Amino acid sequence: MNQTLDEVARRAGVSTATASRALRDLPSVRGETKERVQRVARDMGYVISPSASTLASGRTRTIGLLTPWVNRWFFSNVIEGAEKGLRQVNFDALLYTFHEAPGQPRNRVDPQVLRKRVDGLLILGMQLDEDEVLSLESLELPMVFVGPGHLRHPTVGIDDFAVAQMIMAHLEECGHTRVAHIAGPDLEQFDNSPSAGRHAGWKAWQEERGRPCDDTWYHYSSFDRTGGFESAMLLLDTHPDITAIFAATDDLAIGAIQAAQARGLHVGTDIVIAGVDDEDLAAYLGLTTVHQNPREQGQQAAEMLLAAMGGQPAPLVTFGEISLVERASSGRNTVRLVN
Repeated sequence: MNQTLDEVARRAGVSTATASRALRDLPSVRGETKERVQRVARDMGYVISPSASTLASGRTRTIGLLTPWVNRWFFSNVIEGAEKGLRQVNFDALLYTFHEAPGQPRNRVDPQVLRKRVDGLLILGMQLDEDEVLSLESLELPMVFVGPGHLRHPTVGIDDFAVAQMIMAHLEECGHTRVAHIAGPDLEQFDNSPSAGRHAGWKAWQEERGRPCDDTWYHYSSFDRTGGFESAMLLLDTHPDITAIFAATDDLAIGAIQAAQARGLHVGTDIVIAGVDDEDLAAYLGLTTVHQNPREQGQQAAEMLLAAMGGQPAPLVTFGEISLVERASSGRNTVRLVN
């Protein structure tokens, strides 16, 4: 026999509205009344309907997840981590993608498609301008950023300046002073972008030691292997005496490895190359890189957002752990790219 909320209320001696509030554990119901209603519901085997609970509370139990890509290593792993954190408390993710391509403006964020459909926002790897942030703030929902952040909202990521300094310290230990840099396309678009932080770390290291770092020693391009290949070719044409390349991501570094090999250079001896991320292919290719854990970042961001929805304050900046992974591309042994 199906039990109803009205029957629970009748047996507990309260109104249906009070029974509903008690079963949703709302603070407006006295403790002893709440315990009585919940005990009656358990004895009857009554379970409150999720859809009814949602309608009564105004909550959707859904988080809006905004991202430019879902099929790239960093983004797919952050999404996986965020969904894990949400599933643990029976929340869903509503995914909105904004494809970004070189030379093509992406669609602008429209807050109206999110209104009354989500309880909070996770913004993953999205470089939002101030007007877009203000438009999302008009929804009056908590927001947490992953990767590029915003000064007014919590951000989970890594210390990109420290990443670059870690790589540069390693390259110096290997004896390299003529180090070129490949950045991503966001270098000159946003001051708080990952590429800007990593470029700043590279430049500061070189400047402090009186080493070359003018604009002929770096190049930025699309966040893919083709961009890394083309940038490395340009840098090698401009400065044939380069002995090392620090690329802002593993994909860019893999493109640089392909460029070096196309020039007949032996990676690990004639030139060394390092990246950032430690994606799966990095180990296979023997790429020296800085390891980060985007799954943990995604889960942590989701948990911070859920806490913020409950009224708990969150730190504006949370850095995940990073570590240097030294492999063959910085000189231990031979690296050969498998086509």
